[in-house]
Formats: sequence, structure tokens, C-alpha cells
Amino acid sequence: MASPAFLPSLSQYDIEHAAQLIQQAYGLSTVTVTPEELKRLQQDLFEIQKRPEAWGLVIPLLNYQDQNVQFFGAHTAQVKIARDWEMFPADHVEDLRDLMVQLTAHSIAIGRSKFILRKLFVALTSLALKLAPGHPSRWPDWIISCISAFSSQGASSEHIHDFLSIVAEEVANADLLGSSKVQMQQMITDASPMVAQAITATATQPLGTAPTNQYLSALRCLQAWLSFLRADTLTPLIPLLINLLDPNFPDDTIFVAASDALQEVTTKSPLSEGAGTKTLTEPLLLWIERTGNRIMESTLASGDVSPISHSLCKLLVALGDHSTGYMATYISSSMHVSIDTVTPSPTKGSLIQNFLRLLLAYTGLPGYYGVDEEESEMTLGFWYSLQEALWSTDFFIEEGADDRSPAPPDTDEGGEAKQVLMAKAVFSELVKVLRRKVAFLPLEVVDQVEKFQVYRRDVGDTLINAYYVLRDDMLGFYVNDIAERLTAMQESDGWQEIEATLHCIMSVQEAVDMDNAPHLDRLFSPAIFGRLPNSGRARVRRTALGVIGSYSSWFASQPSSTPSESNLLLTVLGYVVSALPDPSLTNRKALAPHIGAFGELHAALNTIPDAERGKVLQSIASVIQAMPPADEIPVIEAIVNPIVQKLYEAIQTASALPDDARAATILHLETLSGVAKGLTRTVEGMTILEDESDPRFQAEVEAIKVAREDVRAVKLRENIFAAIRGVVELWSTDATVGNALSDLFKSITSLPMDTTLISLPAGPLLELVCIAAQRQLTATWLSLAHILIAQLNPPPFSLEVKNGPSPEAEMIVRNLLPVLMEHGLASLGNPDIVQEFFGCVEKAAQDFTDAFYTMPRGLFDALIQCAISALALQERYSLVSACQFLISLIHRSSIKDELRAHKTAFMSTHGRSIMRATLEGFAAVAPRSVVPNLVELLSALLTRASGADGGPGGGASQWMKDVLLSVSY
Repeated sequence: MASPAFLPSLSQYDIEHAAQLIQQAYGLSTVTVTPEELKRLQQDLFEIQKRPEAWGLVIPLLNYQDQNVQFFGAHTAQVKIARDWEMFPADHVEDLRDLMVQLTAHSIAIGRSKFILRKLFVALTSLALKLAPGHPSRWPDWIISCISAFSSQGASSEHIHDFLSIVAEEVANADLLGSSKVQMQQMITDASPMVAQAITATATQPLGTAPTNQYLSALRCLQAWLSFLRADTLTPLIPLLINLLDPNFPDDTIFVAASDALQEVTTKSPLSEGAGTKTLTEPLLLWIERTGNRIMESTLASGDVSPISHSLCKLLVALGDHSTGYMATYISSSMHVSIDTVTPSPTKGSLIQNFLRLLLAYTGLPGYYGVDEEESEMTLGFWYSLQEALWSTDFFIEEGADDRSPAPPDTDEGGEAKQVLMAKAVFSELVKVLRRKVAFLPLEVVDQVEKFQVYRRDVGDTLINAYYVLRDDMLGFYVNDIAERLTAMQESDGWQEIEATLHCIMSVQEAVDMDNAPHLDRLFSPAIFGRLPNSGRARVRRTALGVIGSYSSWFASQPSSTPSESNLLLTVLGYVVSALPDPSLTNRKALAPHIGAFGELHAALNTIPDAERGKVLQSIASVIQAMPPADEIPVIEAIVNPIVQKLYEAIQTASALPDDARAATILHLETLSGVAKGLTRTVEGMTILEDESDPRFQAEVEAIKVAREDVRAVKLRENIFAAIRGVVELWSTDATVGNALSDLFKSITSLPMDTTLISLPAGPLLELVCIAAQRQLTATWLSLAHILIAQLNPPPFSLEVKNGPSPEAEMIVRNLLPVLMEHGLASLGNPDIVQEFFGCVEKAAQDFTDAFYTMPRGLFDALIQCAISALALQERYSLVSACQFLISLIHRSSIKDELRAHKTAFMSTHGRSIMRATLEGFAAVAPRSVVPNLVELLSALLTRASGADGGPGGGASQWMKDVLLSVSY
């Protein structure tokens, strides 16, 4: 095809030169191209594409024999349209449009490769994004006209599907604003019935009668268009997709693709978030009962999870997430499913119970996660959703009814609702399955340990949800399990199963009511804990220590006056020390008389391997915190001073052995974090709001205060802070060290109720954060600044009115906030930075509003302008953070009388811009999910900046009118 007259004409030499560069950079040359040469070639090609004459390369390169050169020709067309559109002659845009359609249709007709056609489809869509929006549109029927042109050249259904997929993907990702975005989306919506018809034409063909790729392209097309299809357009396609889920068809790629499409229907279509129970949920539940069960039977029989079985697991999880509320409501229902043609039709309860059995089978697949299977982890999130939904089913809406009515009484002879009984049966089976799955890997697959550890933590989160359903029955089951295994244990048996049960008990600690946990007495008794190994068996020892640390607050709440309670405490304390590697006999004997003898433990600290020390010391510290504060000092000194000394040593050796010093520093920071966490008291329920007039409360606070003023405690905290400062000054730009410091800062600072002997004040630590931020600002430092600013104005001990931050705290924030502002505003190209930055300043705006009006005026104005710009971001969390900052600043500035003048000046300068950005957000500039935040911001403007409060110009009401009536809106 010859180049038309409106495109630049290039000499054959220029064309050949470009082709040679392409072949050298991307061809299968026998000569090895070095990375430097490849970079130079790519830069040369980039420079060629930038020139206006590059338009003349499109057709000659497409006519070249080499496919790499052809692709670059199509790519050049797309690049020129997307990047250099303003340089193209306006009087020839229609000629270019017709040429691109003709080139693409011709390429289809002569059978060019799919990757070249895909790039041409992208170029066409880019051109449509330039021409279609506007009044009048220069290409109103672009989708239909392209398809007609392709069909006239013999394009297959697969080509049409691929083109339509590109259209949806490119339009969804297009950077369009305002009316152009709305107009283009309307064009896509208008074309959706035609798209559905094209997909239907392929999906209705019996499997095997059309090429596999045709089915796959149709399913990809459906996925791309899901967000544009109306519910009534999508609903007729659901049975067609289910029909493609045929595990007996030899080519499993169609099953997997149909499953993928259905998964996306549950999350990205009008039928998402629980919609379409009659058209989506129940038909899939029927298919699962008839076909899904057979797939699982085949999986268990073969011992291998096939691609079809893996895809079924993903579909089950997607359906579960979509229909959790439906399943929780009808888990034991005897109502029949009305859409089935079989008589009698199954009940909703039976279909849901079958679904849960099948999902449980995937949760408990034989073997070890990460070694034998990958599917069990995929199911864990569903059980959280189901537990949450079960708590929300106090009423239900019968489909077709107009009002809400209480759930009908459906109880067993004991008076407990059948729904509750069924839920307990399901979760009882779940906790048994998960206990088996967390049994640790055998030694021959230790390379998978890290991945398996993450899986165990995820299982722990799921077990917490199970505990909320089963309560004491779950803890009783696990304690009985350990007791039975200890009774039946032979000398040759391993400890993996008991360690797994201990892990499960440790995982649910946060959900256990420590004031009403009768099974813990038995767990920590000599009959169980006293029989656990205290030498060798490192893993079960570490887990047992973790259990002690997790339930340390339970020991603190137990009366020590009875012999049985004293025996429990002595059993546990004895295990803590005896479980240490090679403990000295002195420590064993010294521990028995009294908990204060823990001070002798320092003699054994050097025998603990570094890898175990942090967890061991955290468990020990969690028991120490039950001691009187004054008695804690020598014990904590014995534990913490060696850690601080090793931090100093690591800092001093950093110049000679940087890698070793860095690794040692991270380890010692983590160990110190563990001690700080162990010493922090666990506050149950609403204890933080305890009446400060309570003599016991006053005595506890005074005892901690006195102990903190002890010269030994003061010196210890000074040494800790000096070591931390040294680490910050040396390694603050190192990401891993930064994470370790972040964890330590969070652990060693506290609200007043949780203050320990080594808790550090927030102000000096905030100064260290600012030092680190000046060198390299990261989301980690901003998150810490947020936390520390909050701690500078902590909540009160009681429900009395809060007086506000201290003058010292106000001075700290006034001095340090500009540092964070200056470096934060220079780093807002990163979405993570944006979110944390505005979260930090929003907290400052809540508690230290005055600080914003004392900073340099130019810095304040730059902050507000960045916040206004952030209201147009498409990244939801960053937009919400900016929105909340402006809301807090406006409200807090209006509350204090002394800030009224500052607030009026603020509104006078920036109020109109904030109003415009807010209203443009409503006009589809911002994601729909942030509309509630924009409503709150609009409300703040209308209530706090109306009339004279808004300064000259009429205030918020007038700004709104001006924006809405402006030509540019």
C-alpha cells in the first residue's frame, strides 16, 4: 500500500536505515548486542519517532517483510497519535482516520500476526479518543464503522472480539476529563448490546464446533466490557458462561477462561456485591452441586490439582465473596430454588451447605501448602466474610417482598436457631481442618519454611473469625486435642501436631475474653504445659513461649492467693526458663520461690541464639510486666543493657564491616522491639476510659511514675535513645533498617495508660523522624510522624473534657511541622507518599491547628494548593486523605475564636478553589467511591465558610453558584 500525499514522503535510504535499527535492536541477530548498544539503538529509534517525518514511516514499515519492523510501524502510528497529535495537520485528520481503518482492515485480510493487529487496534482506539469526543463528534459511530470495515475484508469473529477488547481496555484507561469522558463512556454504553450479541454468537456454539481461540477471545472480550454492560444485557450471558464450564471437554483452557469471566462478573459487573442471586448465585450453586463435586472427587482420587480444579477453587472463592450475605441468611433454609427444572428442586440450604463442604475440601487439601498444593490459602478470606455476614443476619428480606421482617423462628429442640447450629457445625469442621493444615513442614522441604510461615499467620487470622462463632468450644477442642495427643504419645512420635495446636491457641488470643476463659487453667497446668519439651524441639519450644507471651495478661488478672493459681504461674515461669537452651541450674532453682527471682535470668541470656532471643525476651518481658514497677528495674536492666551495648558496637563497626553491622543492627532493633512489646500492658475492653478517681488506678499510675523517675530507669532510657539516634544518623536511608526502626518506634512509645519503664517520649522521637525525612522522605517516616503527633496530644484517662496539647507539645509541632511540609511537598509524585503525607498533616490539623498559621505563608499556601490538586487524583486513598485534611483544617480553624481571622484569610485565598475542585469531583473527575468524602468537604465549606466567614466574595454559597454557572464547568 502506497503512502498518501498528506503523509511525509521519505527516501528509501531513510526507510531502510530505520528498518536496520529495528532489526538490530529487536531482531534475532547472531551478533550479541551489549546492553549499552541496545540502549543506544532504542534511543535512536525514539529520536526517529519524535520527528514529524515519522508519520511517513508507518506504511513503509508495515509493508516490510520482517514482523518486528511491521510491529514498529504500527507502534509508530500509535505513538504519534497519542503523543504528537497537536503537531498533525488539522485539515487531514479525517484522511488519517480513513487511512488507519484501511490499514488495519488490510492487515487483517492478509493475515498479519496478532501482536501487530493488537497494536493497530490500540492505534485506532487512540485516534478515536481524539476524534470522537466533541460537539459535533468527528467520529460518532467509530466502533460500528471499524467493525464493518474489518468484516468487509473477511475478519473472523476472533478478530472482532480482540478489537472490542482493546476498545474497552483503552477507553477505561483513557485520561479523559469532564464532558469528553462522559461522551466517550456513553458511546461505549450504546455499543454494548452489539458487543453482547457478538459474544453470544460465539458462546452459543457447542464446544468443539468453533476454534478454541474464538471462545477464548469472546470470553476476554466479555471481561473487558463488564464494567460497561447493563445488568439486563449481562444476565442472558450467565447461562452461556456456565454451559462452557465443561470439565469433560479435552481443552481445559475454555473451562478456565469461562471461570475467569464468571469470577470477574462477581466483582466488576452490575451483578457484583451480592446482586443477581436468582440469575448468578443460584445457577452457579446448582452447577457446583452437579459438576463441581465431581471435579473435587477427581482431584482427591488423583492427588493432583488440575488446572480445571484450580480454576474451580478460584470460582468458589469469588462466588463466596460475592454471595456471603445470601449464604449466611439461607445457610439452613428449607426454601426450594425456583429456577431449577428438576423436581423436586433442591433447597437453598442444601445448595449452600454443599458449597461450604466443597470449599472446606479445598481449604483442607491433603499435603502441605506451598509444596503439595497452592489452593488452601485462597479460601481463607471467605471464612472471615462468612463470619461477618453471620453477625449481620438478624433480619432478612424475602426476594420480591417490599419490607423487612424478622427472621422466622427456626430452632432445634434446645432452643438454638438452626442457622446458628449450622454455622457452628461448619466452623467446627473448619478449625479441625486448619489445625491439621498448620502442622509444620518436614525437614526435607525447609526451603519452603518462609512461605509456610506466612500461610500459618493467615490461618491464624481465619481462626480468630472461627472463634467468634464457636467461643469456648473452640478453645476447649484445642486443649482437649493437646491432652489426648500427650496421653497417646509414644517415644518415637514427633511434636508437629501438638505444635500446630499450640499455634492455633496462640493465634486466637486477641479474641479470647481473659476474664472468662475456663480452659486456660487446664492448658497451663502441669498436666499439659508441664509435659512439653524443654530441650531440643526448638520449634515447639518457641511456639509454647509464644503462647505464654500471648496470654500473659491472663496471668496478671488471676488471683495469686490460691495454691492452684500459684502452681499455674510457677509451671509457666518454670517452662520459660527451662525452655531456654542450656539453662543454668541456678536459674531453675531461683525461679520457683517468687516471680521476682526473674532478675537472675540475665546470667542465661548469652546462651540464647540470636534467632530465638527476640521471641524469648518478648515472652519473658510479658511476664515481667506483671511485677510491681519498682521490682522490674533491675530485671529490665539485665535484659536491655546488653542489647543497647550491641547496638553501640554495631554502629562503631559500620565503617569497617558495613553489611555485618547493618544486619546486626536490624537484629538488635527487632529484639529491643520485642522487649518493648512484652512490657506493654494489654488493655482489655474499655479500661483506657477507667475512672481516674479509682484509688487502684491512681496507685498504679503513681507506681509507674515513681519507677520511671528512678535514676536507673532514666539512665536506661537515655542509653536507648542515644543508640536509636546513632542508628538514625547512620542508616535512616536504608529501607530494611527503616522498617526495623518503625517497628521499634511504635513499640517503645505509648499512650499514658500503657506507659512502661522504657517508654520514650514522642517529641524527641519525632525530631529523629524529621532528621530521617530530611535525608530521604518515605511513607514509613510519614506514618511514624502521624503516630507521634497523635501521641503528643494523647486521650485522657477519663471521660472528662480534653484540655488539649501541652505548650511543650505545641512548640515541638510548630518547629517540626514545616520540616515535614517542605520535604513532603517535594515528594508527592509517589501515591504512597501522598496518602501518608496528608494523613500526617490531617492529624496535625486536628490537634495542632495553630501550627499551620505560624509556618511561612508560602509554605502554607503550597500545602493547600497541593491538597486541592489531590482532589482530582484517581488514586482513592490519596484523594480521601487530602479531603480529610481540608475538612479537619476548616473545622478546627472555625472552633477556636483566636483562629477566626486566620480561617477567614485562608478561605478568602483558597475557598473558591476548594469549592471548584469539590464540585468537579462530583462531575466525574474523582472516583465515585469518594463521593461521601466530597459531600463532607462540601458540607464543611457551606457550614464554616458562608457569608462573612468566607471572606470577601460572598462565601461558599456564592462560590458554588459561580462555579456551577461558569462556562468551563
